[in-house]
Amino acid sequence: MRATRQRARDAEARIDEADEARRRSELQVGTLEGRVKDLEERLRASIERPAVADPGPESARRRPAAALAEAHFSPGDECLDAIRLQLSRARASVDVCVFTITDDRIAEAVIAAHRRGVRVRVVTDNDKAFDEGSDIRRLEAAGIEVREDRTEFHMHHKFAIFDQRVLLTGSYNWTRGAARFNEENVIITDDARLVGPFGREFAALWGRLAP
Repeated sequence: MRATRQRARDAEARIDEADEARRRSELQVGTLEGRVKDLEERLRASIERPAVADPGPESARRRPAAALAEAHFSPGDECLDAIRLQLSRARASVDVCVFTITDDRIAEAVIAAHRRGVRVRVVTDNDKAFDEGSDIRRLEAAGIEVREDRTEFHMHHKFAIFDQRVLLTGSYNWTRGAARFNEENVIITDDARLVGPFGREFAALWGRLAP
């Protein structure tokens, strides 16, 4: 009798083991089927999705680099010489937008460009135009177009655009003090992504400050 009961228990245990093995197998099959389905959906989505340009570093490297990219510093004549060089190279237009001009060497280069037939326009601050040593009235007397900010605030820009394609900007005021004493900088570039916005800013100021 005992032997019969033992055989029955052994048989039940084997049945339980078989059931457990079957459940594990079904779970594995279900998991594999789910993974296959997920992979199929991803593959289908990648085929149907339109290609998108990679915005990462490789894309950035393909952008055309600016042909002109310079940085100059003062004290010293480095910034002064860079400004005068760009003025001497201008052939069609020079748009100057600076807080103040008191360095006669720069004023002379501006006037020289005007006398070569280059159209020169100057935007400046009205308060600084009457400072001792200001060259603004001298530029006007030479026939150069000048427009002054007339608000209670300052037109504090310091940039110039040459032939609508080269931008010069930075902290450097067009003064002898900036060349002799101050820690200043000038950058020069022909990058259209920078020249364009500065050109639009000059045009906006020129229009707003019309007499």
